[in-house]
Amino acid sequence: MTPLAFAEKYGFHIVVEGAGGCRDIEGAYCCDLLSMVMGRAKENDAFVTVMANINTIAVAVLADVACVILCEGIHFDDACIARAEQQEVCVLETEESSFAVALKLGKELGLC
Repeated sequence: MTPLAFAEKYGFHIVVEGAGGCRDIEGAYCCDLLSMVMGRAKENDAFVTVMANINTIAVAVLADVACVILCEGIHFDDACIARAEQQEVCVLETEESSFAVALKLGKELGLC
């Protein structure tokens, strides 16, 4: 399932489409410690976090994740959005908790 299809199905807000329509989510990584994400997130994971700063976009690019999903009603500022657009990083937002998002991803990926 693409990040855009996931967002549409669950009512998440699409902040930046990026490459979200042309790659599939293959896994999920939930973490707010960016150094751990750099070393442990896998290519095409959905990166689920509440960390909304410019470094989040940089880590998403380095880890080559399918998308960033900001939870708990957290928003990127304009500079972060501009960087995500420049780097073609798909960014989604939701009011839901990271746990709730992880459950949805697990269901879609057949993990639970």
